[in-house]
Amino acid sequence: VSEEVRIKLQVDALDNLVFGSSPAYATRSDRFDFGITSRSQVPPSALGLFQDSIPVKRAYGEVSTPIGILRFGRMGSHWGLGMLHNDGNCVDCDYGDTVDRLQFVTEPLTGWYVTPMLDFDVEGPFSQPDANQGQPFDLSNRDDAHSYVLAIARRDTAQQERAKMDNGLSILNYGVHYMYRVQRFDPVAWAENPTDPNATRRELRNAAVHVPDLWVKFERKDFRVELEAAAVLGTLDAVIDPEGAQLQQTLTLIQFGAVAQGEYRFMEGQLRLGLEAGFASGDRAPGLGNRPGRLSSGPNGNPVPNDIDGRQFACDAVNCSDSLIKNFRFNRDYRPDLILYREILGGVTDSIYVKPTLTYSVAEGFDIFGSVIGSGAAFRESTPSGKSRMLGFEIDAGASYETEDGFIASVRWGILFPQRGLESHQPSDPPLETAQAIRAIIGIK
Repeated sequence: VSEEVRIKLQVDALDNLVFGSSPAYATRSDRFDFGITSRSQVPPSALGLFQDSIPVKRAYGEVSTPIGILRFGRMGSHWGLGMLHNDGNCVDCDYGDTVDRLQFVTEPLTGWYVTPMLDFDVEGPFSQPDANQGQPFDLSNRDDAHSYVLAIARRDTAQQERAKMDNGLSILNYGVHYMYRVQRFDPVAWAENPTDPNATRRELRNAAVHVPDLWVKFERKDFRVELEAAAVLGTLDAVIDPEGAQLQQTLTLIQFGAVAQGEYRFMEGQLRLGLEAGFASGDRAPGLGNRPGRLSSGPNGNPVPNDIDGRQFACDAVNCSDSLIKNFRFNRDYRPDLILYREILGGVTDSIYVKPTLTYSVAEGFDIFGSVIGSGAAFRESTPSGKSRMLGFEIDAGASYETEDGFIASVRWGILFPQRGLESHQPSDPPLETAQAIRAIIGIK
């Protein structure tokens, strides 16, 4: 709008659309009696699909003031390596954290940034606009969930980092991101049917969660070391209702996660040797817990041995035998591999992994690379077999090409050798087999 006032949008065209998934043949037009005769694609909405051709995902205002930058609206949220807070802006990302936020960024000292934020996480049922009420409003403040966030960081801009690297200087960036989230009641009925404003059943939650997140990066021309560590600590009340008892129980969140990356550059950066290690806390409850809403066939929906997923607490009609939720979950867009965590488990949780990587620059913009990822559960009792912590060894390799004007192309191949931890608890089940995946990308940035 001006040098001081900006409007920023993220608009995704044909987002996550499968090639050939909206042919004119599927409109049941009388012009096509066979799929082989269809000659055109149509917008997904023409097929009656609940998918827009051009969704507006984020929109926010940005105003420069003499003391800092004010941002307000729906925006992405990212911190550090993206282990916990990840905006999903990478080329191969699928999710991303989007928040409704008020944010103010100030720089009291050169290179030091202080950023207070207020997030509106859950508002619950809201009124529907009609002829008498043009603007919808929140029907109750009792079921709201809000986050109060403060980030303090010592950080160089990308231009400053390049200048320091070119002059042989060191880069030291670090910061802490702290979030305090609260909720009194949870609008569970509305969450099941958001289009029904009369779905007003709420559960008493009395939730308070603290989420500190520390990030450090040290880099010179020939090497880089980067670390992120976070915790999720808090309590919440849950209605344990297997038989209509409406029993209220207090659950405790004690979760820790960390990831470290290191890279050494040889031959003027042409050859790069990397090492990454990650840890996400867990416990001895069956299942890893990436999908806690998946109920088991066990008593009262509690997970049992041979479950690969499920909630990480156990309660019956009387009390909770396990009221601690310890499994820390990495952001789904933080992907250390191609198969195990990305496709099978749905993310890193209740796990430890180590990943050495070797990358060689064949020519300007053309790289070949390979890595080996060894993964294990934090506790063997969390695995489907319950016999071993080892989940698998995966080999990923590929090549990428990128030009200065933004053309990108890459292909990655992975093969997973599953280990005893992924075996079935039932001896009669078939043995595990290796899994393979090939992912190719072609695009323009």
